Amino acid sequence: MNIGEVAKRIDMPVKTIRYYEDIGLIRPLRDTNAYRVFRETDMHKLAFLGRARALGFSIEDCRTLMALYEDESRESADVKQLAQEHLRQIEDKIAQLQSMQATLKDLVHACAGDDRPDCPILRDLASH
Repeated sequence: MNIGEVAKRIDMPVKTIRYYEDIGLIRPLRDTNAYRVFRETDMHKLAFLGRARALGFSIEDCRTLMALYEDESRESADVKQLAQEHLRQIEDKIAQLQSMQATLKDLVHACAGDDRPDCPILRDLASH
């Protein structure tokens, strides 16, 4: 299967597939004309990577996850540890976003939004 067919089947941009090949996450075969030839296993790996990226795993985390996936002697504890660390990072980001949201809600509520030049939002931004 060629790269265009694979991209359509797994709904992934060709550019992304090429990038994953360039950084060694996948290694499709090459035919006699040096064209990429993708096997079912390559498509499965690409779908795996797409799902991992959709969950926010970094490229390096994806590299680790792929290595664990391919290692039949892996320990699930290693996979869980990686996922737990990623979950902790997501929870930290959510907490930061919630704090930002609360601050902005307070500032928006405090601003009259009228013809006067006084603006608590600008005053707050200038004070930090």
